[in-house]
Amino acid sequence: MMNNSKRQGGFFHLPNDNMVKTIGVATLLCLLCSIIVSGAATLLKPTQVANALLDKKNNILAVSGIDLSGKSIEQAFTQIEARVVDIATGEYTDAVDANTFDQRKASKDPAYRVDLSSEQDIAQIGGRSKYANVYLVKEGDAIQKIILPIKGYGLWSTLYGFIALEGDANTVSGITFYDHKETPGLGGEIENKKWQASWKGKKIADVSGMPSIQLIKGIVSPDTPKADYKIDGLAGATLTSNGVTNLVQFWMGKDGFGPYLSKLRTNVNQASVVTTANIKEQG
Repeated sequence: MMNNSKRQGGFFHLPNDNMVKTIGVATLLCLLCSIIVSGAATLLKPTQVANALLDKKNNILAVSGIDLSGKSIEQAFTQIEARVVDIATGEYTDAVDANTFDQRKASKDPAYRVDLSSEQDIAQIGGRSKYANVYLVKEGDAIQKIILPIKGYGLWSTLYGFIALEGDANTVSGITFYDHKETPGLGGEIENKKWQASWKGKKIADVSGMPSIQLIKGIVSPDTPKADYKIDGLAGATLTSNGVTNLVQFWMGKDGFGPYLSKLRTNVNQASVVTTANIKEQG
């Protein structure tokens, strides 16, 4: 009877130092923990997505220069018009929803991804999305600011950020990098607000439309040739500096937002000609 009782006790009545019991208990604990972690991840997913979107909006607002005083991020963001551009044509598209489309994710989706040749890929991103997000600050129908997402490889990581241009589609209003793994104190200085402020007023493209902005070794002074197109280099971080130059030139160039910006500049120039003509007529 005693032997039968022991047999009926089963797994949990095995001695604690029994190998089968040890492996079994460990397996059960792992299974239980994985269920808890998976459940927590599923439950927290909507919150994580919402927080990521809120952080994105905060970065867009920061680079746009919109004052947040007395406003929530959501309230301030109502001043931003989200659009999506077909990169190849430079035209706005309604093929995707501008409020939900994310080109960072789309660049990994075969349905949207466009691979880049080694010659094209100066930003070392491998490929980009067919479409791209753009964010506009307007006064009436006139564009005051254009905020564009940018990314490219530095020394250790892909740098993600936003660059804001004035309504002329050529003058930098601001820049920010919000995601990278560059070395703190060196390449990580791309987060330095003083350095970011040095971009304000710089020109993206020369008179031919070619992206010419670049980081240099050392400090830009008023005597520096073509100073309007040059940014102070990051001390001790040559490869990160080169990476920033390459990524900005890529996204402002023909394989990035170049066609879109070219169209905006043409519209601005045409509007300027019309305004000048009207003034002359009234004079």
